[in-house]
Amino acid sequence: MLERTTQVKERFLQYKDWEDRYKELIHLGRDLAPFPEDKREDKYKVKGCQSQVWLYPEFKDGRVYFYADSDALLVKGIVGLLVSVYSDATPEEILATKPEFLKEVGITEHLSMNRSNGLAAMMKQMQMYALVFKSMQKV
Repeated sequence: MLERTTQVKERFLQYKDWEDRYKELIHLGRDLAPFPEDKREDKYKVKGCQSQVWLYPEFKDGRVYFYADSDALLVKGIVGLLVSVYSDATPEEILATKPEFLKEVGITEHLSMNRSNGLAAMMKQMQMYALVFKSMQKV
């Protein structure tokens, strides 16, 4: 996970101004894998986001894979960034990797209060899925 957060830092810190970082977020959103249409339902919506955000987890071979989508470009980029870091990781890795990298690359300081709350809700949802999958492994 350290390698992934380092890649995110390198990707965003190459840009000096927020506008270029914003464009990079938009690219991340566009690069997201297609969201499974049969999972576009309320139980996969992230509560606490002003925009509509869907986050679907899949647990295979001890790893969590996230699929995400949003109806807002910037928010889709934000969730795309989270997916790029936390997808294809073990539940333990997800729970151990705190989102400090978002602050380090200057993303959190440029978000409105509503978007910051939405980002926190997305992180919380990913961590909740990881907790559930971690507990399932113990059984």
